[in-house]
Amino acid sequence: MKKITCLILTIISTICTVSAQKPTPVDYVSTLVGTLSKYELSTGNTYPAIAMPWGMNFWTPQTGKMGDGWAYVYTADKIRGFKQTHQPSPWMNDYGQFAIMPTTGKAVFDQDERASWFSHKAEVAKPYYYKVYLADHDVTTEITPTERAAMFRFTFPDTDDSYVVIDAFDRGSYVKIIPNENKIIGYTTRNSGGVPENFKNYFVITFDKPFTYYAAVGDSIIKKNETEVKKNHSGAIIGFSTKKGEIIHARVASSFISYDQAELNLKELGTDSFDQLTAKGKQVWNETLGRIEVEDDNIDNLRTFYSSLYRSVLFPRNLSEINKEGKVIHYSPYNGEVLPGYMFTDTGFWDTFRCLFPFLNLMYPSMNQKMQEGLVNAYKESGFLPEWASPGHRSIMVGNNSASVVADAYIKGLRGYDIETLWEAVKHGANNVHPKVAASGRTGYEYYNRLGYIPNDVKISQNVARSLEYSYDDWTIYQLGKALNKPEAEIAIYGERAMNYKNLFNPKNKLMSGKTEAGKFSDTFKPTDWSWDFTEGNSWHYSWSVFQDPQGLIDLMGGKKAFVTMLDSVFIIPGSAGMDSRSMIHEMREMQVMNMGQYAHGNQPAQHMIYMYNYAGEPWKAQYWNREVMDKLYTSAPDGYCGDEDNGQTSAWYVFSALGFYPVCPGSDQYVLGSPLFKKVTLNLENGKKVIITSNNNNKNNRYIQSMTLNGKNYTKNYLTHSDLLNGATINFEMSDKPNKSRGINDSDAPYSFSKEKR
Repeated sequence: MKKITCLILTIISTICTVSAQKPTPVDYVSTLVGTLSKYELSTGNTYPAIAMPWGMNFWTPQTGKMGDGWAYVYTADKIRGFKQTHQPSPWMNDYGQFAIMPTTGKAVFDQDERASWFSHKAEVAKPYYYKVYLADHDVTTEITPTERAAMFRFTFPDTDDSYVVIDAFDRGSYVKIIPNENKIIGYTTRNSGGVPENFKNYFVITFDKPFTYYAAVGDSIIKKNETEVKKNHSGAIIGFSTKKGEIIHARVASSFISYDQAELNLKELGTDSFDQLTAKGKQVWNETLGRIEVEDDNIDNLRTFYSSLYRSVLFPRNLSEINKEGKVIHYSPYNGEVLPGYMFTDTGFWDTFRCLFPFLNLMYPSMNQKMQEGLVNAYKESGFLPEWASPGHRSIMVGNNSASVVADAYIKGLRGYDIETLWEAVKHGANNVHPKVAASGRTGYEYYNRLGYIPNDVKISQNVARSLEYSYDDWTIYQLGKALNKPEAEIAIYGERAMNYKNLFNPKNKLMSGKTEAGKFSDTFKPTDWSWDFTEGNSWHYSWSVFQDPQGLIDLMGGKKAFVTMLDSVFIIPGSAGMDSRSMIHEMREMQVMNMGQYAHGNQPAQHMIYMYNYAGEPWKAQYWNREVMDKLYTSAPDGYCGDEDNGQTSAWYVFSALGFYPVCPGSDQYVLGSPLFKKVTLNLENGKKVIITSNNNNKNNRYIQSMTLNGKNYTKNYLTHSDLLNGATINFEMSDKPNKSRGINDSDAPYSFSKEKR
């Protein structure tokens, strides 16, 4: 009896221990956030990326048809395959993709015929593990990834007709079946641009069971017992006889370099079992996400935070591979050669310069150090820094914000790469435009350099947006030049151009607007119009794009009170205003349905705007609106974003804002205060130091900072510095349900502005 009692007590103790285990950071992550999207309305435009942080290859269940940028949408009920993807967004679409799909019953290849019903109730979606039941085939599919490889685990029913389809997609592909090795190799060339002529993604797939059936498929024609095909649209089908519950594994890897390199990449799986790989993947994600430890009892906020943090460390992807000598090499998406060193891609700096790259500089600087080396290589291989890379130069969006990405990294202390080459690169980009890709370099630089702005009557679109961003980018070049001790004669021009934003300030409206080459503002200008002069927005969104000099903008608008009135107006003017100014784009609809007036958080230009109250002596309004945005515009549900997630930028906004600060002006060393969301957060910095942030009396109603201490001393400034954090810090906020209108109101409390800098 004693033995039985002891055994029962041991079991109970074990159960209690297991149930009491604290969830790990990755346990809070939902990879489905943002997948309830469509062309007309984005709630993230994401897909559930089964991947390692910054991994070369992602995997995703594929509900959309071949070539559809919306590869996975939450409202779909059929899966067509499991796709290796490199897609940064549906608007950029994919490259180097191929798909794997298990089936039963009959050997079919067509994507609609092989598709199977599925349910989210029979789906597990984690960053490091995915599982789904394919009802039509009675097959369970599981996937676990490494950076360049993955293992599939298929659980088949009792049938002589179990199959796996390999689809190399159209636009030129090749597949070869090697039955005696249980292997399939091939390549896909499908892409959406930005690739050299010799672009291929080579793949290798091995199975742990011999094939009882095989067929090559070329342009929809299934040829049984043939092993090789090279067509516009190539594929293969292999088959097995299986018992109920029989498991077959597929080991998959790919390379942009060669089949041999794909075989090397396959070795990432080693001799580990599927479960061992899954456990290792979970560990990697917990180490990455665990850089930020959150202690709070609001599980919804924890889920939103860590799901956002997951999205913040996916892009830019590491396109580099490791050769047989153990050295880092890459296929150049710029010149098609295989070269030494790092290469990163799939990011648009128009989006991610704002806070994604500053976030990496704070929390993952060694990773961004590699990315900076990748930028050095991109410049050497193409003559320009990319502004939107996927995988090479893509002609989309505006600005020359590579300058910001380069400057902020160096100014924040990153070293170990060729900064002199990057210095030449940012100067070159400021005074040239790529001969084939108008987004790289500066479109309209001749007008900008001569007039101080791009006119709106010289057939260059988005002229105000370009001019404002060029002005900021010039400031970042000037700051980088100072940090590199470059002579004033070399950098002075960039300091002068940093004030070019003033040239487009229209005093009639107290906002930025387009101006003719002759220097005339339009009499018919409407600030709410989503017009020719702006990028995916209007003047209410873009007039705040003076990151480098908010004080100068305050002065132009007539002082602090006038400036605050203009900020307040953004939230007062109805979101419907301006909706008739052009044909509908999804960004317009997303702003309208969020019911925050003209505040368009779903797109990037206005995401820093809330923090600008800190420059005008009313920081409590920044605190109020930050909580409004975090509480209302972000969730961990499939519709959890209020617009495009955009490669980590919109996610990193939430991560920073939940900590209580945000980098309004990358290239400066400051983080502007908002409203901390959690009771306690610990930042585990790479240098071994910790930043401990506590917020007493913090809850949904207590959004205002009553007082604040930094390392035990009362702190009234509306910003923290990078060195404050990097040296390790203890930050305490006392929160209240009422604003403290006597804190942070002095001029000395305001964050950085260029016009206040002594030169």
